[in-house]
Amino acid sequence: DRRVLEEDLRDALARDEIWLAYQPVVNAQTNIVTGFEALMRWNHPERGNISPALFLPIAEEANMIGELGEWALRKACEEAATWPGKMKVAVNVSPIQFAKDTLPKVIKEALSHSGLAPGRLELEITESVFLQDSDDTDAKFQALKDIGVRLALDDFGTGYSSLGSLTAFPFNKIKIDKSFIADLTRNYKSTAIVCTIVTLASGLDMSVTVEGVETREQFERLKALGVNFAQGYLMGLP
Repeated sequence: DRRVLEEDLRDALARDEIWLAYQPVVNAQTNIVTGFEALMRWNHPERGNISPALFLPIAEEANMIGELGEWALRKACEEAATWPGKMKVAVNVSPIQFAKDTLPKVIKEALSHSGLAPGRLELEITESVFLQDSDDTDAKFQALKDIGVRLALDDFGTGYSSLGSLTAFPFNKIKIDKSFIADLTRNYKSTAIVCTIVTLASGLDMSVTVEGVETREQFERLKALGVNFAQGYLMGLP
């Protein structure tokens, strides 16, 4: 079944089956929408909507994630350029995509073609990129920073969560993984972790976005803890 999906996925872009959904990111203190995260979707002609949790790992294994990632960057910039004001668009960059030497060039071209200001594009990067060659990683981050895009450390709190990465690389934002939010109102440990990350980020002049906010109670707790931005079903579906 995975093999059949892989073959179908190879032609999905050409058939316009891949599209982007956008989930709002809200300022937790003012309730104002400040931007959206672009999330890839696949509308299969026979199976309907296929979960990204299923098709993205297949794309990575089949060496297609680079092509899909470049398309997502271009498409997100094009659509965000039509939004009012200074609303930002966040786009996920996979470790495989980050490793490519062409990434800065792709981003420059996407911004130039769309006319989107660099400061309105936010790249969400996971900590697994730090497992790659350190010199190359340093150079890549510097190249992205020189372009003027914003950088967010995604899924913080899972995986490696090295504090050294926060000081060694020029991140503007930390995104707390939704796994800490599910039992936030019942588990004091989750609350303590969120509180610690918020304090750390503030000291490093970074903002904090929390994913997976589903209830008003969770939102009010996060607001009281000083979280800057919130994202989840409570604010809106993708």
